[in-house]
Amino acid sequence: MTPSLTIDLARPWRTHPRETVGLGLLGLATAVALAGAAMSTDRLPGARAARADKALPSSPAATDIRNVDAQTAEQLNAAIPFASGPNPAARPFTMAKAGAETRDRALECLTSAIYYEAGQEPLEGQQAVAQVVLNRVRHPAFPASVCGVVYEGSTRSTGCQFTFTCDGSLARAPERSAWDRAREVARAALNGFVQPAVGNATHYHANYVAPYWAPTLNKTTSIGAHIFYRWSGGWGQPAAFSQSYSGHESDPKALRYAALSVPHNIVSPVVAAAPAMTKIEGVQVVQNDGKRIRVLFTPEARAAVEKVKHVDYIERVSASENLRDMLGGAAPAVTEKPLGRVSEAAPGPSTVAAATAATGAPVSGN
Repeated sequence: MTPSLTIDLARPWRTHPRETVGLGLLGLATAVALAGAAMSTDRLPGARAARADKALPSSPAATDIRNVDAQTAEQLNAAIPFASGPNPAARPFTMAKAGAETRDRALECLTSAIYYEAGQEPLEGQQAVAQVVLNRVRHPAFPASVCGVVYEGSTRSTGCQFTFTCDGSLARAPERSAWDRAREVARAALNGFVQPAVGNATHYHANYVAPYWAPTLNKTTSIGAHIFYRWSGGWGQPAAFSQSYSGHESDPKALRYAALSVPHNIVSPVVAAAPAMTKIEGVQVVQNDGKRIRVLFTPEARAAVEKVKHVDYIERVSASENLRDMLGGAAPAVTEKPLGRVSEAAPGPSTVAAATAATGAPVSGN
């Protein structure tokens, strides 16, 4: 027969009541101390952010695309079905009590995104790009500012979230009328305009490229040359867009210069356009839709161009003072005789034209 072991939990209380109470209080104090230590650890810089990063979905880079031609990309994109179910419009964006400087910076960054990402798109296409940027501002997976969203990843060699911040587009001066148009779209979006068709989309890409990440998200709509996506599951639902606007914006100029100063590795579709240009080191030619061609320069190539010393025409030909003055629009120098046949009339445009004909030198306008 196996003896049984019986434990009487009430016996210590009957035999040693004081010691039992003391041990109970000591255990309670230990539990409180451990809980406090856990809370203190949670307050350490980056502790909550580290846990949040584990919970948040990773956002794919805009440059993570398949190296295929435009026709193949269109076929791959068409094979992805549009998501079923409701696609509610986003809530109107508000900058709350942001100051004038903050508003100006947000407007500049959002205008840049619209111009360089959708400058040739119809109005609805530009509004859609603006909506994606503002959707990201309110999603905890992204920065809580407009400029932070637009330039996220721009200083990494790979991984920028908007292609124009790492493909050299920022080195191209904007065309004024198109910039003003994009600026009005950005202003309306910051003041609460909503592009309803976009819904809660946080990603998009041009229809002539095929990102690796596209099949992993919910394809929601297509506007102009762009296809829009939202995260699957809860992260793509309206309740997930709970992040408050920070109310602070970085200097767009500083962000632009920082982005341009970093060399980037861009995977672009295979193209056969302008083969002679593609042989130049530091230059990349991209033919997007069979009609438009982009020529991209690496930072090293741009720096090399800036180092080339420019010598004006008048310096190269050792022009006389008279010719220098005429090319500059000034009167002939009094210490030299006029070029060509001397006229009784005062020097004027005809005199300058005659001098030009005699020397064969071009005349630049003011």
